[in-house]
Order: sequence, then C-alpha cells, then structure tokens
Amino acid sequence: MTGPGKTIVIGSDHRGFEVIDTIRDHLATKGWTVEVAVRPCGDDPKVDYPDPAAEVASAVRDGRAARGILVCGSGIGMSIAANKIQGVRAALVHDATGAEMSRRHNDANVLCMGADVVDTPTMETLIDLWLETGFEGGRHAGRVDKISGLEAVTDSST
Repeated sequence: MTGPGKTIVIGSDHRGFEVIDTIRDHLATKGWTVEVAVRPCGDDPKVDYPDPAAEVASAVRDGRAARGILVCGSGIGMSIAANKIQGVRAALVHDATGAEMSRRHNDANVLCMGADVVDTPTMETLIDLWLETGFEGGRHAGRVDKISGLEAVTDSST
C-alpha cells in the first residue's frame, strides 16, 4: 500500500539526529513509506525543533502522511510546536501506556519522543505499539472533537 495512508513523515533536531535513520529503517521494515522531513547532518544545533515540528505536523495536517514522528532531546519542544498546527494531536510519549493511550483515547497523529529520555530499542517498541493501536472512538470521539474546537478559539474571554 502506498499513498498517505501508509506514509509516515519523521523529523528531528540536532538532539535526535542519531536515531532518525534507525527509526526510518525500522518503519521501512514494517512496510511504511517514510519521508524524512528534517534530519540534521550532525549534532550542530543549527536545526531548531520548531522547524521539523512544523514540517512534520503540516504534512500530517495536509494529508501527505497518515502519521508523523518527531525526536528532540526531551520531546517536549517538539510536542509543543507540533500542537500549534491545526488538526494535529501530538503526544509526548516515554512509555507503553502513553503510546497506547495517546492513540486509543486521544487519536494522536504525531508521536514525539526524547532521545535523551528513551533509548532507541524502546523507541522502536513504542512506535510499533503506537502504530498498531487504533482509536477507540465512542465517548473519546466527543473529547477529541472538543480539542479540535479549541483550535477555533481566538478570543481569550471565551
């Protein structure tokens, strides 16, 4: 299967550059078409985390990819930046419970991880769990709709 339904876009800043190729190769073995949005050539801090976050999140928002994965040092900056893109539900994940619940209850479409927090084999395990877990829907669909509704709020008094 090709096209956006089986395409995943990944990116990192200088803190995640060492794992991004491993993640790309791991996803390819699982049958995903992988697009690397941003991959620094080394640990030189010339790639700021908002840049790959915006590129990956925009690809998901625009339907060019089904899901996205972002890696920085802690994962925090990536998740904050990616969540600024309308239609993106980026989840910062460090363990199996977070990976599963971010999909099952929150329908997360971008996974954020920290290279300083999660080792590479664990990242691969979390990625697999995250990709294999479906959205439960039901009462959670209404909650996700409420999250989407917050994107339209522009008045601070609302």
